[in-house]
Amino acid sequence: MLISFVIPCYRSAKTIGSVVETIQETVASREGFDAEIILVNDCSPDNTFEVIQGLTEKYDNVVGIDIAKNSGQSCATMAGLRYSRGDLVAVSDDDGQTPIETVFRFYEKMQEGNYDVVCARYGERGNRSLFRRMGSKLNDAMIKYCLDKPDDINTSVYFLAKRFVVDEMVKYNNAYPHMGGLLLRTTYNIGNVDLVQKDRLEGSSGYSLKKLLSLWVNGLTTFSIKPLRAAVFFGGFMAVIGFLTILVLVIQKIAGADIALGWTSLIATNILVGGIILIVLGIIGEYVGRVYLCLNQTPQYVVRSVIDNTGIERRSDQA
Repeated sequence: MLISFVIPCYRSAKTIGSVVETIQETVASREGFDAEIILVNDCSPDNTFEVIQGLTEKYDNVVGIDIAKNSGQSCATMAGLRYSRGDLVAVSDDDGQTPIETVFRFYEKMQEGNYDVVCARYGERGNRSLFRRMGSKLNDAMIKYCLDKPDDINTSVYFLAKRFVVDEMVKYNNAYPHMGGLLLRTTYNIGNVDLVQKDRLEGSSGYSLKKLLSLWVNGLTTFSIKPLRAAVFFGGFMAVIGFLTILVLVIQKIAGADIALGWTSLIATNILVGGIILIVLGIIGEYVGRVYLCLNQTPQYVVRSVIDNTGIERRSDQA
């Protein structure tokens, strides 16, 4: 059985070699399995692709894909998924935090429960900032609400999927892929393996606040219209509050109450209502913008070059 390991790489020149060695040792220790390791350089500003070139020369089962401009982790992952040909496909990261040596625990879990996908569920996540922990909780809540994720399953960037799941995922050609959304759009038959995330081998996370917010908005709007429904509900709720407030003031005025009309309260109300209107328009604009980019056929990524010394014949639609 062939397992394809897809690893998007960014600023990982000092870590990806160790990750590849761990995969090689792990698969070699289990009879009946072969590995294909697909390393996707997401236009990293360091010498990551040079290191990947060296790994393709050292190992005959390593494939290097070089993307022409930085497209983000999800798009880089899609490039690797399209190039994979394994019976099973494992997606992991490049910094050594993921305990990739546990991949056969995922396989055993898949066999026991006849799952289509098995994802990591982390109880502890190494040295992470309070901001990253809060962001993860917010992202989990967003996936649960917008993508109707069942309470008893968890999705993560480290997962093992069957071939038919990957074949369905790569049919998505629009500009904003989201791994959790694509998995949940394909199947709910997802199992989990509890793991402890390791500390990074080198450096710090490449996710800035801007990138984290972009990732969150991507998941929020790509596969669900619930934000639009929430905006309608919120706008309706505020309209009801405003109507009731006006009704109370009119009744008080008729009853002869002395109502002081204050400039401060008027301005505060206008700012509140104006802010709500802008939020709702912003949500609508986000959807309209994504529709435009999809109609404009904005690519997920552009491949500059591929290094493949495996001698494997691939489909014509692969990278």
